[in-house]
Amino acid sequence: MASIFTKIINNEIPSYKIAENNQYIAILDAFPLVKGHVLVIPKQEVDKIFDLDRESYNGLMDFSYDIAKAIEQAIPCLRVGVAVVGLEVPHVHVHLVPLNSMEDINFAKPKLKLDANEMAEITSQIKSYL
Repeated sequence: MASIFTKIINNEIPSYKIAENNQYIAILDAFPLVKGHVLVIPKQEVDKIFDLDRESYNGLMDFSYDIAKAIEQAIPCLRVGVAVVGLEVPHVHVHLVPLNSMEDINFAKPKLKLDANEMAEITSQIKSYL
């Protein structure tokens, strides 16, 4: 059964797409910790990050680097945090989270509820720096 991310990659579920190439996609997290929280996902459906072959892993990190640099310019923050948890969805994904405090990357806290206009604006802001 395809993961929710595979369905997003296949355009079966809408998303706020930041960037995409043949191997990776970056989208706004639908349930963000903070404004500008992005998920970077390999198109290859693999459950655990260290089950990726080294080339795919390095490609994911390279793609994430470019997205993180754009987030850092678009969203006021001290830095962009990186987390790979992988327990919610059985498909590798990297969280890029704009940080102003340690609380910003606390996955136990309530998620933001942003409307479609806010999500579209954040997407546009980040894309403008790519």
